[in-house]
Amino acid sequence: MRLLIIEDDQMIGESICHGLRQEGFTVDWVRDGKAAELALANNAYALALLDLGLPRKSGLDLLKELRQRGNPLPILIITARDSVNDRVAGLNNGADDYLVKPFDLNELVARIRALLRRNAGRAQSLLVCGALSLNPVTHEVTYHDSNITLSAREFALLHALMEKPGAVLSRVQLEEKLYGWNEEVESNAVEVHIHHLRKKLGMEAIGNVRGVGYMINKTL
Repeated sequence: MRLLIIEDDQMIGESICHGLRQEGFTVDWVRDGKAAELALANNAYALALLDLGLPRKSGLDLLKELRQRGNPLPILIITARDSVNDRVAGLNNGADDYLVKPFDLNELVARIRALLRRNAGRAQSLLVCGALSLNPVTHEVTYHDSNITLSAREFALLHALMEKPGAVLSRVQLEEKLYGWNEEVESNAVEVHIHHLRKKLGMEAIGNVRGVGYMINKTL
């Protein structure tokens, strides 16, 4: 799950990035509104965390323009502006949630997961495909009631596939979900992770549509 952090404060940005990566998210970080525009135009994100007091373009202006263009990306405002008027302005201009600094990382993660569930049309975190279940909160995977141990990348890839059972995701789409800007991606990285997942779950768990991509089997 790839997120964009739009935050100009060095200490806060580093702390959020570190905490979210520990939770299994892939994170990109920009520090001003113009850089955020460029990142959003050239990358696919599941959600953005948006500070309001940004240089070069304010967070509120960026939010307004995104919504005016019909961009549905879930936006969670993170800001020190705690007045009712600021909260109302942020929400009325298209933010999906509003969190005032300083905040606890656990609350931030919980709000992110809630927004992602809402955006996917789900009421709970647990993802289930037949006998296979994945819990994004506890990072537990079970198959036929047996616990399956996965690496961080394997878990992230399986998570991406299970979010849309039956949908085919290309190698490029999976790479975008698994790797951030500063991470080197080997040409066969996705294929290697798929191979390891099939060894642990069985060859029938993940299908391959030749020339298109990969999909999770909905009837495991």
